[in-house]
Amino acid sequence: MAALTQWMATGRRKTGVARVFLRNGSGNIVVNGRTYDKYFTNESSRLMVKQAFQATETSDKFDVLVTTRGGGMTGQAGAIRLGISRALCAFNLELRGKLKSLGYLTRDPREHERKKYGQKGARKRFQFSKR
Repeated sequence: MAALTQWMATGRRKTGVARVFLRNGSGNIVVNGRTYDKYFTNESSRLMVKQAFQATETSDKFDVLVTTRGGGMTGQAGAIRLGISRALCAFNLELRGKLKSLGYLTRDPREHERKKYGQKGARKRFQFSKR
């Protein structure tokens, strides 16, 4: 039996974490046991997941298995994109230049800001009453 060839990478965005396994295949993407178009209900998240493959023109060469947790749908989609980009670099280092120029290898540093005491949220204040 032939050994399974796969490339693994981790992606993070906001509080979402995605473990991405890239295998030779025909372009199937499975996220937490479901196909990615069933898992992500909005179109922007589905496009974000496919962006790294479209940039490198490798969408029909790999099957992707993803386990993701934490965060919301947008954060998880961003984490998957970063994970796929890193796994593609592990597969072929020549793809790194294209992915880096598009910003797919950069971890988005924006995080959730905590709510402050005496305020309605992180930045918003309670309405000021003069009298």
